[in-house]
Amino acid sequence: MSAQRLRRAVAALLATEPTLTRTLIRETIRSLRPALHPSFSDDDVEALAREFESLHTIQLDSGHLLRGEVYRPWLNEARATIDPYYWSRYRDHLADSGFPPKVISSVDDISDEILGLLGNPAVSDPWDRRGLVVGHVQSGKTANYIALCSKAADAGYRVIIVIAGLHNRLRRQTQIRVDEGFIGRDTSQVRTQTNFVGVGRRDPRRQPNPFTHSTRDFNRATADAIGIPLHNLKEPAVFIIKKNAHILGSLLSWLKSHNRQHETATIGEPLLLIDDEADNASINIKHGPGEVSRINSQIRELLTLFERSCYVGYTATPFANIFIEPATEVEMLGDDLFPRDFIKSLDVPSNYYGPDQIFTADDFRSPIRRIEDHEESLPTQHGKEHLVEALPESLQEATRTFLLACAVRRLRGHEETHKSMLVNASRFNAVQSQIRDLLHDFVERIRKSIRIHGLKRADTAERSPEIAALRQTFETQYGDCGIAWPDILRDLLPAVHPVRVVEVNRMSGTPFDFPEGEWRSVIAVGGYLLSRGLTLEGLIISYFLRNSMMYDTLMQMGRWFGYRDGYRDLCRIWMLENAEGWYSHIAESIAELRSDLRYMSEIEATPKDFGLRVRSHPDALVVTARNKRGTGEIFKHSIGLDNRFVETAHLSRDSTRQQANRDAARRLAERLRSEGRGPESGTGIEGGRLVRGVPVGAILEFLEDFENDTRAALTQRGPLCEYIRRRTDELGEWDLYFAGVARETPRTLIDESLGFRLRCQRRAEGRAFEHNPHTLMVTSRQRVASRGVEKIGLSEDQINDAERRFREGRTGDSPPNYPDKIYRDSRTRPLFILHMLAIGRDGHDLSGHRPVVAYSISFPKTERPHDTVEYMANTTWMGQLGSVDEDEDEMEGDDDRTE
Repeated sequence: MSAQRLRRAVAALLATEPTLTRTLIRETIRSLRPALHPSFSDDDVEALAREFESLHTIQLDSGHLLRGEVYRPWLNEARATIDPYYWSRYRDHLADSGFPPKVISSVDDISDEILGLLGNPAVSDPWDRRGLVVGHVQSGKTANYIALCSKAADAGYRVIIVIAGLHNRLRRQTQIRVDEGFIGRDTSQVRTQTNFVGVGRRDPRRQPNPFTHSTRDFNRATADAIGIPLHNLKEPAVFIIKKNAHILGSLLSWLKSHNRQHETATIGEPLLLIDDEADNASINIKHGPGEVSRINSQIRELLTLFERSCYVGYTATPFANIFIEPATEVEMLGDDLFPRDFIKSLDVPSNYYGPDQIFTADDFRSPIRRIEDHEESLPTQHGKEHLVEALPESLQEATRTFLLACAVRRLRGHEETHKSMLVNASRFNAVQSQIRDLLHDFVERIRKSIRIHGLKRADTAERSPEIAALRQTFETQYGDCGIAWPDILRDLLPAVHPVRVVEVNRMSGTPFDFPEGEWRSVIAVGGYLLSRGLTLEGLIISYFLRNSMMYDTLMQMGRWFGYRDGYRDLCRIWMLENAEGWYSHIAESIAELRSDLRYMSEIEATPKDFGLRVRSHPDALVVTARNKRGTGEIFKHSIGLDNRFVETAHLSRDSTRQQANRDAARRLAERLRSEGRGPESGTGIEGGRLVRGVPVGAILEFLEDFENDTRAALTQRGPLCEYIRRRTDELGEWDLYFAGVARETPRTLIDESLGFRLRCQRRAEGRAFEHNPHTLMVTSRQRVASRGVEKIGLSEDQINDAERRFREGRTGDSPPNYPDKIYRDSRTRPLFILHMLAIGRDGHDLSGHRPVVAYSISFPKTERPHDTVEYMANTTWMGQLGSVDEDEDEMEGDDDRTE
């Protein structure tokens, strides 16, 4: 507790200093140490000083913006007439909550920018605006839109509606956040002079009028009880509602009744409607369930009830908003919720712990741990009636790791902080309940053992199996955390004592909140509610055993993204190997999407241009097919391959097909040799051979001969070859790299079938597909090429320029991890990579195997960016990609009316 008091006191003093220096931070800590924590050592002082240095150097860039063609700036001119009451107290609330000063400044700038893109509430003529804000999972979107609400209220917006999650708990969580950041009082209580929270504690003079409460969603009786028409309210009316057809219908009915009473067809007060998780249920998917289209139509109708309205969707996963049909320009602009007026991409602060750090950075110490022991007790595919008789050892190990992490954080002075673990292993409530009960018993057994043996000498305590297992887990997971095991053992009891195992789903009646001033240590077991919107404060350990391939669902399930200052090194994520592969792929896809948006912002493109561009992204084939999974139809999708990387991550197991591909590779080498470009005379690079100036005909001949696997979506022979033929003026000459490895061991597979000695690349088989009789998946990450391969063929100057441009666009101090796309941007000639692969487990002797042929292609940019070709897919093809794993059980029977 002393360390926490010292930390808070230092923070309070430093907040008053206009300029911070290394010396000032250390002097402040030392001056407070005698009174607040005399035993705080010099090493502790230095560690705390570095923590504050890190906090005060956190930066947040402004992101990137696309604007529609019709835009009239108004905010700067109106600023002199705006009293920033609501924003000022929210800004101070963010500072009190520990937001770094530079981040608060950026939130100020970004919310100003978004407000300026909305309609001017001082203009009485009818107007409507549509926009989308693209954030990151668990990155602070709620703080951003509370800032926007505050500034909109200051500017003159009189009705603010936030459409929150699909479930009561998610809506409640959002209401509590809005209570603290905007309304200023606890809406679960009758208005008094003592129930102020958040901003209300700082300045309670003015408060918005809440028409919903943290304990109750909108209903007409509550709204009627307020007894004041909207146009007579002196402060804004605020509605925080669940994204539910019944609730939306009730609100629509009440507003229409309001209009009839005042003999008007529309409402004159300006409306700001914020659609949180705008990719979820708001989209009008033609072939989706009726309720999805119904919610979409209700949101549109709600907007039409107001003469002046703004719709702002917030999402971290905009795939549905941008990829879904309709795909033509006319149809796209006819969709009322398409963000025709602006798309704002938010950057993240430099301390954000996101997909890049977890899934794509080769030089980052991976927090991923594999789940390989679950099938007997918790099979990936199971039904509602499944009986869980025991916890997998991997889940027990994850739980022990969490208990140890709680002890480490206490010893680091984090006593007064939330600490949580996520267990998302089933979509069925009944199965979640069983897991919760077994975990409760497991934790209680450990707690009892610690109570009895924890204060004994380490060697004596470890005679207890539970203590011995904890010691082993500590050495495996946290052996280098900087704290010795005897110290951990002494602090285990106070660290583990408060831990509670809770069930988080519609069947568990107790609220799941992290209220101010109440520090909680929880293991949360759930499904859908842990996949969408619900924030787990202080999340350290995640156990994720799900089988979804929906891009947005997967990323939203990643509640482990966010801010982990002071304990990032303790974070661990247990997941299946194939899930790790999909996350890696999706992280790269999102990075490409943001890169496209950044580029189109620089050339001042519009949301329409971006929408059409992104809809031609190769991933649209998967996303659109998933949205159409119930139709059973064969459909086409137009895809552009310029500035893209495609490869055969899925290969056929059929021996005849594999031999045909070896023959095709041999013929390619022979053709090059006959034209005086034999691979043996090419440039040696990293164990392979680079041949320059290869004519496009040789590439097309190989592709026509190659036996593609049906799972290899983007290497379908027809559209791929058609695309290359259409661009022969740009793709006339190629760099061709015969990939190999430099190092040779007795277990290395050597191939000489191409007319030269090639040490074959070793690749593992994705374990989830080891027993698939037809398809061979190359690695769990579905990647054939090695990272950095797209540098090949570029000059040193081109490589250095690409890396310099990448560094200029980054925030933070961590060493750069250069993605291949930056080299592709510099490429003027396409790169074809021929892989002769040795497929097998790590450490196995593969020298006697036959190589498996695969290929990769790096396409450069084109002068014809809208040149696309049609790929085909059907639900049978999609079915091969894995189950959808939607939370059907969680979605059934949620109470539409009460909380």
